Amino acid sequence: MKALRQLFNFAVEYELTQRNPAKDVPYLKSGSEGFHSWTLEEVRKFEKRHKPGSKARLALALLLYTGQRRSDVVALGPQHVKDGWITLTQVKNRKRKPVTLSIPLLPELAAELAAEQVGNLAFLVTEFGKPFTSNGFGNWFRKRCDEAGLPHCTAHGLRKAGAAIAAENGATERQLMAIFGWSTMKEAARYTKAARQKVLAASGMKLLTLDQTPNKSVPLFPVPEDGGTLSAAKPLKDRA
Repeated sequence: MKALRQLFNFAVEYELTQRNPAKDVPYLKSGSEGFHSWTLEEVRKFEKRHKPGSKARLALALLLYTGQRRSDVVALGPQHVKDGWITLTQVKNRKRKPVTLSIPLLPELAAELAAEQVGNLAFLVTEFGKPFTSNGFGNWFRKRCDEAGLPHCTAHGLRKAGAAIAAENGATERQLMAIFGWSTMKEAARYTKAARQKVLAASGMKLLTLDQTPNKSVPLFPVPEDGGTLSAAKPLKDRA
């Protein structure tokens, strides 16, 4: 559909057609939610299995505390860090619309970098001292998740978890875009919407209880005991 929209835009510009019908076609809804987003309990379970100073623990910290894709994480090295900031150009769309980010080096990640022996050009290296490929790292991290009893968890799921945590802690859509490198608010809005729902549910759930005393208001003009109607001409002192 993206290609057809561009094709019809061209046709409209050169007066080969009067309108772009592809713009009226709605987006297809995905049949699944995609990669599983890690919970805090799953992160703790992984950390319990893989101790500080291990390569697996460093990989977890790089994924979670930078919010970047695995293709970016495997390329990160000491040369990307300066004065407490990480600066990188994301691999995705690098040749078409490159996205360069500068994000703070969080204390949690700094502690893992100090605890683990890292490579010269890449923080994460294979047993042969070479940087991981994106797919190679994905397969390696898959095994580390299996070892922790988390067969449903993936590297990309940590990126989703990071976005959810940031949104629930109050990050705005613009802030999420700056962290994760999204070019539109569409992706960021998914997380802020979910976060707002949780906040509203937390504040409103207390109203969903039977153990509450309703506010009883006294009518200005009470109905007579005989069931009759009140006369507007009747003096107010006689209406009680």
